[in-house]
Amino acid sequence: MNIIFMGTPPFAVPALDALVAAGHTIVAVYTRAPQPAGRGKPLARSAVHQRAEALGIPVLTPKSLKNAPEQAEFAAFDADVAVVAAYGLLLPPAILAAPRLGCLNIHASLLPRWRGAAPIQRAILAGDEQTGVTIMQMEAGLDTGPMILSQATPIARKTSGELTEELAMIGAELMVRALAGSLAATPQPETGVTLAPKIQKAETRLDFQQPALAVERAIRAWNPAPGGWTEVHSERLKILSAEVVAGESSPGVVLDSALTIGTSEGAIRPLLVQRAGKPAMPVRALLNGWPIPPGTRL
Repeated sequence: MNIIFMGTPPFAVPALDALVAAGHTIVAVYTRAPQPAGRGKPLARSAVHQRAEALGIPVLTPKSLKNAPEQAEFAAFDADVAVVAAYGLLLPPAILAAPRLGCLNIHASLLPRWRGAAPIQRAILAGDEQTGVTIMQMEAGLDTGPMILSQATPIARKTSGELTEELAMIGAELMVRALAGSLAATPQPETGVTLAPKIQKAETRLDFQQPALAVERAIRAWNPAPGGWTEVHSERLKILSAEVVAGESSPGVVLDSALTIGTSEGAIRPLLVQRAGKPAMPVRALLNGWPIPPGTRL
């Protein structure tokens, strides 16, 4: 098929590679415009942008697809289908209708659970036993389109980073399978709908008033970015990995010399931490140079 590919982060790259390997022609890649990489740093191209250029595929980075000129340019590619994977821009009706077979989305959840921007993190936070990928036909609603294929995978103790990599590979394989089939779609169930809103900075502060199991899930959900954090000695400390252990104390109070922290039910013991402006390190290395004595309240 002649395909327009629309994606931005590393999650979308395996799908682009899989479509090329399957013999499809990618007539154009749409991705978000280059963004500042940090203070004083030059603009950085997205992961999809870099991969598309390496493959010799034309790249477009419109700021919006709501205007007639951009919509006409999109339609002029005369694509059979558009494949969308974490693109990041709203697709108006004119774009959804332009390809002969419409627009197909690789969504990182088992729809209708976790419609929205952050399905992987929300599934971990909620303590779901499994998640997965759904290939869906896109329509105007928020991830409401009919489903073509889906595949589940257990969450276990995976971080959002680990799960993102796994689901990216599943999504790539599913999309190739979908395009090789009839593209027959089934409406989403009306029950079981949950929303996965965009992550807000304030919610990544770890709440030790919650049970230890919930705190540990939050740590995995925010790993690798933006990182679950707390404050120690008025300094922000990210906790990137931790284990649940037995222990009782006031929530947020350090219990021992290993930085075990009390919660409303049980305790967590950090394993990998990161001070502001420093690399991640094992908790013992942190404590060797920055003591946090028992009784400290975070």
